[in-house]
Amino acid sequence: MTEPRVTVAVADHVATVTMVRAAKHNALDAHMFSGLAAAIEQVAAAPSVRVVVLHGEGKSFCSGLDVASFMSGDSPITMEQLVDRGHGRSNLAQQVCTGWIDLRVPVIAAIHGNCFGGGMQIALGADIRIAAPDAKLSIMEIRWGLVPDMGISQTLPRLMPIDRAKELTYTGRQVSGEEAAELGLVTRTAPDPLAAAQELATEIATKSPSAVQAAKQLYDRTWAGNDGDVALVLETALQVELIGSPNQMAAVTAAFTKQPGVFVDPEVPQATSV
Repeated sequence: MTEPRVTVAVADHVATVTMVRAAKHNALDAHMFSGLAAAIEQVAAAPSVRVVVLHGEGKSFCSGLDVASFMSGDSPITMEQLVDRGHGRSNLAQQVCTGWIDLRVPVIAAIHGNCFGGGMQIALGADIRIAAPDAKLSIMEIRWGLVPDMGISQTLPRLMPIDRAKELTYTGRQVSGEEAAELGLVTRTAPDPLAAAQELATEIATKSPSAVQAAKQLYDRTWAGNDGDVALVLETALQVELIGSPNQMAAVTAAFTKQPGVFVDPEVPQATSV
């Protein structure tokens, strides 16, 4: 029986999602893809989760696709099944990246060691990326004569100008965590990215979850290339929902009393049939 490739631990409203294939630098085999997709579903269904921290066990965040595992006859998922469009707007390969965007709560990726190819694209799906200064990052697909196809069209445009994105994609060159921060590929660096991600997650978890989730929705729906008038309408609609709500009043009370806010976790939205 295959050991779990991904674990989820929830404490104090923070879900820590860990890729656990350290011997292979958390390379993506079929079980890792399935484990990540399941973790996204688990977090999405948990109303008490306010923030997610995503990281890899061992020496690396994720070294990319384990091609050999898919070429073996033992893989429970074929390459054809991996790219079959059976996950809403995404296929399974894309879901493990875009699924973090679709979560209602913020996701922080803690990057260390190697973060290559599919691993890089998974990290790009997070809201915030904190990298070790000496981490190695690469949009590596060009090395194999391929294009990045795990949702990068939905993630990279949010982070950098097109010329920088093309340069990294055309060459597949590795950049350090420090250069990645300069380029906008990661948010910032920290000597211990997991500790820094946990600290940030703890801080966010103390804020009104209703306001945090509304802010994520606002930015994700309006940040790039959307009609300005539509964005302004959405700002107002989200604000009207928040004003006078129990969590907004709890935030006001916390601000005046300088005591921790006592918030109610929003209900998980029910899936709508298409």
